[in-house]
Amino acid sequence: MKDTDSKILQIFKDTGALMEGHFILRSGLHSGHFFQCARVCEHMDRVSELVEMLVEKLGGIDCATVLSPAMGGLVLGQETARQMKKRFIFAEKSEGKLALRRNFKIGAGEKILIVEDVVTRGGRVNECIDIVKACGGNPVAVAVLVDRSSGTTKFSVPCVSLLEFSFPTYEADNIPPELAAIPATHPGS
Repeated sequence: MKDTDSKILQIFKDTGALMEGHFILRSGLHSGHFFQCARVCEHMDRVSELVEMLVEKLGGIDCATVLSPAMGGLVLGQETARQMKKRFIFAEKSEGKLALRRNFKIGAGEKILIVEDVVTRGGRVNECIDIVKACGGNPVAVAVLVDRSSGTTKFSVPCVSLLEFSFPTYEADNIPPELAAIPATHPGS
């Protein structure tokens, strides 16, 4: 494990964001570990530190706006936009799907960076990419703090993750006995 990865994991552990137990992820998969990035977001100094590393890893990505899905990506997306000196907007649920609300607009050809906290299968990121395209914008990249798929989740645009880390996940009908013995919880995003 790289020193940077160890530092990032330590931040997650120190803030209580790396949890152990039996969790049902938004994707429907079960896992013995969960990244609750909201716990990191209680500590803005740690958020700034993580986002600074993420922005550095992005290089000089050319975008006009940062878009994040609510709730998980809000604080991280806003801090990314602040550090990059870009506009920030977010997508939120409307009738069960992500949508732009609050009179947020994306201009034709506008370059958009999508920022999310954690991806496993990438459903919410793909919803954001679709929103940008439907508005005539140009999704240029995705940035995530934690890629739980260890790089196997792919998007139609480049994706940069601060940490690629995969704990085992299981379909509901294939949970190992030691995990099944622990009551499952839905930790939320």
